[in-house]
Amino acid sequence: MRTVEAERITNETDIRLKLSVDGQGAYSVDTGCGFLNHMLELFTRHGGFNLELSCRGDVEVDDHHTVEDVGIALGQAFAKALGDKRGITRYGSMLLPMDEALVLCSVDISGRPFLSYQVRLPTEKIGTFDTQLVEEFFAAFSRSFGLTLHLNQMAGSNSHHIAEACFKGVGRALAQACAIDEKRKFDIPSTKGVL
Repeated sequence: MRTVEAERITNETDIRLKLSVDGQGAYSVDTGCGFLNHMLELFTRHGGFNLELSCRGDVEVDDHHTVEDVGIALGQAFAKALGDKRGITRYGSMLLPMDEALVLCSVDISGRPFLSYQVRLPTEKIGTFDTQLVEEFFAAFSRSFGLTLHLNQMAGSNSHHIAEACFKGVGRALAQACAIDEKRKFDIPSTKGVL
């Protein structure tokens, strides 16, 4: 069972989490930011991971530090849980519809962090949440994980639906990439011999 416990404590946030890559989609998430909670719950359920996560952050300032630091902590937890990445499928992709929104999510657990974010959220806010923080989360997550991540919006006019398609799609694509390839379960999925 690829399970880790981690924490990240700074002057701005105090994050504790437990992640199981091989879960059932169970979650307990409390970041102090309602929209981020909702997105992480969707990511976890649709990825089939188990996640317990709490964050006490300086949300009285705004949600920026909380969103970025949760992305960092979660990315680090995935990297630690996968270890040397032996046996993983490595790649995953999902074209995810959410009502009028359609988002292509593709991942490569390459050890090379890269984010291509071709997403246009038409409003500045979803409730009280700054929509620019969606990109901030995925940038922090991909950097700290060592993940190549492409998010490409094909359609959509509702900011909530577009953001939801991103989080669900990344969860589904990541589940594929983290899955053990039974034919190659003792191999590093690279001609380099290391990821």
